Amino acid sequence: MEEGEPVNDGGRRTTIIEVARLAGVSHQTVSRFVRFAGEGVTPPVQERIQAAIDELDYRPNLAARAMRTSRTGRLAVLLPEGSAHSSVEVLEGVTTTAREGGYDVDVVRVGGEREARDRRVVELVESSLFEGLLSLTPLEATVLARQSHTHLTVFGIYDHAMRGIGPVADATPIQTIIEQLAADGHRRFLHIAGSYTHESACRRRDMYLATIENLGLESHGVVESDWRPEDAMQAILDLPAGSGVTAVIAANDRLAAAAIRGALTRGWQVPGDLSVTGFDCNPIGPWMVPSLTSVRINHRELGRRAMAQHIAELTGAEAAVDDTPIMTVEWHESAGPAPA
Repeated sequence: MEEGEPVNDGGRRTTIIEVARLAGVSHQTVSRFVRFAGEGVTPPVQERIQAAIDELDYRPNLAARAMRTSRTGRLAVLLPEGSAHSSVEVLEGVTTTAREGGYDVDVVRVGGEREARDRRVVELVESSLFEGLLSLTPLEATVLARQSHTHLTVFGIYDHAMRGIGPVADATPIQTIIEQLAADGHRRFLHIAGSYTHESACRRRDMYLATIENLGLESHGVVESDWRPEDAMQAILDLPAGSGVTAVIAANDRLAAAAIRGALTRGWQVPGDLSVTGFDCNPIGPWMVPSLTSVRINHRELGRRAMAQHIAELTGAEAAVDDTPIMTVEWHESAGPAPA
């Protein structure tokens, strides 16, 4: 099996022999250049080989190479089927870190029922096309046990439906927000929660309730909106005139924006009469009037850490520990001191 791909109209593969002949070197030298990114080959010879590769449009055949060596220079990143805006930034961090480590990355969607997903992952592990697989979604123990020479790292960010879990669902910033609002004089709060099918919504609700209790504050209640802005707005419109609520903690920015709309509809000032905070830092938040206090998640850094951990495990290096928070509260105009 030749180590090349079809590059001409006739479909014939350009071979490593042809590259070597054009570059004036042995085919073993070309193979070493391709397999080890030029390591062990002098710079002038590297230039000649690269020029021949470019002229002939030669591309290594990964399957053929994998039959001879476990080194393919490629890693696979596994994602569940579905869409999440955050995945774009996560993959930016993943691919940049992989390239800095000398690897190319293929993104593979793993969907369907659990058994079908498991079979697909096992096929990838046993294909020998990749040196390592980084899964951004949890895998079954039976799949993890099938590892061969292809190293498998699980860094759970999304569940099977592409909903945020693990570090993406961390709710610690809710505590930070309530503590600051309490310091600004707020005593009675309302939480507008998302759908409880999302780990992030459950953890944000639980953190809200725990912080209110720990600080000796009062909660007017928790409204489950199922992420619907109309429900968030109605929750504000339904507040009794004497509720005493001066701060609303919304589970995301869309709900926060709808809560602000409800407050303005009632003739309330934000933050003069009611402070409102969100989560996730929607790009429109800073341009709202008032600009929205929210929580920024560094998805790109999450992707970087995931790939850095994978490469460290793959190469036997010691993984660097970074305790820098992934989430930060960004304070803007929608939150301020409690009304007098």
